[in-house]
Amino acid sequence: MAEITASMVKELRERTDAPMMDCKKALNEAGGDMAKAEEIIRVKFGSKAAKSAGRVAAEGIVGIYIAPDAKLGAIIEVNCETDFVAKNDDFLGFAKNLAELVAKNAPADVDALSAMKLGDATVEETRTQLVGKIGENMSIRRFVRVAAKGALASYVHGGAKIGVLVDVVGGDEQLAKDIAMHIAAAKPKALDASGVAPELIETERRIATEKAAESGKPANIVEKMVEGSVAKFLKEVTLLGQPFVKDDKQTVEQVLKGKGASMGSFTLYVVGEGIEKKVSDFAAEVAAAAKV
Repeated sequence: MAEITASMVKELRERTDAPMMDCKKALNEAGGDMAKAEEIIRVKFGSKAAKSAGRVAAEGIVGIYIAPDAKLGAIIEVNCETDFVAKNDDFLGFAKNLAELVAKNAPADVDALSAMKLGDATVEETRTQLVGKIGENMSIRRFVRVAAKGALASYVHGGAKIGVLVDVVGGDEQLAKDIAMHIAAAKPKALDASGVAPELIETERRIATEKAAESGKPANIVEKMVEGSVAKFLKEVTLLGQPFVKDDKQTVEQVLKGKGASMGSFTLYVVGEGIEKKVSDFAAEVAAAAKV
């Protein structure tokens, strides 16, 4: 069995808010598998206690470009090492120019974008020059180009750490901006249930089944409880099913229908999401260096 370290217990507690001893027991039961341990905690304490902290680990910004007619746009994430550089004017300008380049030239991927011309140099040459000037590494992580079915709108938050690009068909500009703001706040995983990854649904179903089984109720009741839990989960993670942030008595779908509008698409980027950043212990490093 894998050794259960204090840092593993700490990480599980940060992910779940469960008591420390329960985190340790869950990790032991899961043989050190963090994902399985989180499932065990969720079965015991419920889904609210197990929502991941979603820590943003890398620095950078989200850049967005929308053409004047709101029919063409792009969203891009560009990373750097420190928040200080993320506020640098040259870095901000680089990200902004890249978003426009993506929208107008439709590169297939990051490699294709890197080979494109940005002024007199390629994007990669410009990036390398910027690294040399600023003294910090930076990278282009991901982007999406959108040719709108309706009209594009955007919302950025937290110094461009969160960025949203939406395509709303019908309605007006204010509605589109409100929907973009809602997405930044509620962070839906998909437009509707059809867009939710099957493995996420299966995980929720498995957790709901284990919790319902503990109730001791008849099988037919357990089945209904499971289906109800899965349906609740899908409402929470899909844009159209979520309560609207400016009027939680209506879902986003109801708000759109009330304005004679519908969603074409949306893209939500949170800077550094899913990237693990090395956390250094300065005191430990100094102590280790002193022993050399």
